Amino acid sequence: MYAIIEDSGQQWKVEEGQELRVDYREVTTGEKLTFDRVLAYRDDDGLQLGRPTLESGTVTAEVLGPEQGPKLVVQKLRRRKNFRKKTGHRQMYTRVKIEKINVG
Repeated sequence: MYAIIEDSGQQWKVEEGQELRVDYREVTTGEKLTFDRVLAYRDDDGLQLGRPTLESGTVTAEVLGPEQGPKLVVQKLRRRKNFRKKTGHRQMYTRVKIEKINVG
């Protein structure tokens, strides 16, 4: 059984018990998040597609805490000018664990 949800312009295929890294939110560890934009749901009975979302579909997740992504190195250089500039960036994410998929 799985569901396809939309969050912050991205679509995720989620199952119960799965850990997921979503965009950063100002929430505390242990809080519950609810994703209400469920696009599709699949179980033993078949596939349910939303138009564009399932009206009574929600996915509940528990917040595990904030997390930093990988370091990205941004390097600028101009040839023959002796100009080199190196900076870095680490994006913040929120790690969540999918607890329950509710449909209909």
